[in-house]
Amino acid sequence: MPEKRNIIFSPDSNPENKYIETLVGGLRERGYQVSALDDLFSSWAHFRSIDLVHLNWFENLHKDRMYKSLFRKFFVLIVLKLFGKKIVWTMHNRESHEKDTGKWSNWLTNLLCRWSDAIVIHSHLSLQILAIKNKKLAEKVIYVPHPNFVDAYGSSLEQERIHEGPLRLLFLGAVKPYKNIEMLLSVCARIGKDVELKICGNPSAKDYANELKKRAANSLNITFDFRFIPDMEIPDLMAEADLLVFPYDLASSLNSGSVYLAFSYQRSVICPSIGSIMDLSEEAKSKVLTYSYKNDAIHKQQLETNIRQAIQLKKESPLYLEEMGLFLYAEMLEKHDPYISIQLLDELYQKLLKSDKKK
Repeated sequence: MPEKRNIIFSPDSNPENKYIETLVGGLRERGYQVSALDDLFSSWAHFRSIDLVHLNWFENLHKDRMYKSLFRKFFVLIVLKLFGKKIVWTMHNRESHEKDTGKWSNWLTNLLCRWSDAIVIHSHLSLQILAIKNKKLAEKVIYVPHPNFVDAYGSSLEQERIHEGPLRLLFLGAVKPYKNIEMLLSVCARIGKDVELKICGNPSAKDYANELKKRAANSLNITFDFRFIPDMEIPDLMAEADLLVFPYDLASSLNSGSVYLAFSYQRSVICPSIGSIMDLSEEAKSKVLTYSYKNDAIHKQQLETNIRQAIQLKKESPLYLEEMGLFLYAEMLEKHDPYISIQLLDELYQKLLKSDKKK
């Protein structure tokens, strides 16, 4: 790039999410000076130097300070528009996961759709959802593959990955209500000794963690590790599991970094047909235990059916589950190389900033 450009990528860091570290690191390597959104008004000189602002999860609002958060974000958007700053927004979810803030989060989402100069999507399903809002939105949508996490948390461990005995399921990630963990506990408790479930991740609240423990108190096949999982432990957790399981809410979920993380460490998943799954090649989709549902009762039934199918697959051929993960890993290497994602963002930024110069 002929000159360094000053941009804001928000959030610019997140110790729990390598997605941010991967993209921000790649942009900095390409010469971009990346700042935090919180520093936007640190000085007039800094504000004037910013050429473009890329927002991620900006529509999410803090439940405990919803109106303060809403006003702050609305103010930021107004200022960016008034001063002609280029706005890029990445669409990560169908809608807010938080029911208490959903109305205002959706309002912010609609505002972002109208005021953004470009909308980045990580799954083609996103375009269909946006078209329902406004067909003209397609004109500013750009598809950027979600970057994989191959070796992002350390190399895959060279150890025995074929396990005897019960099916080992792993749920890994932030422990939040919209992820239907209660349903998962109920299903695994019902199945019993043929499956072992491990829930690993930081809970959204201590009360929620205690509620989950209480639900599984009589289930010896369910264990919990409620904490932030250090990077160095993730490859080991992946190697110990047969499959990862993510019973997401289809009403709000669209993309999943956790699903791409599983694939990046040679593991398949049990997961509803969210955008991340639907974007896989047809052959790759056949290596995932996926399903759809219309209500909670059908969701629970489908989740149990898929877990029982995985149990049967392991009994018939333990190697097959491993082969599923290896195939998905190959797809991550080919179609979700972070270099591709960063290259497309670079091209998008340059296009927007070039058109700005022409005015």
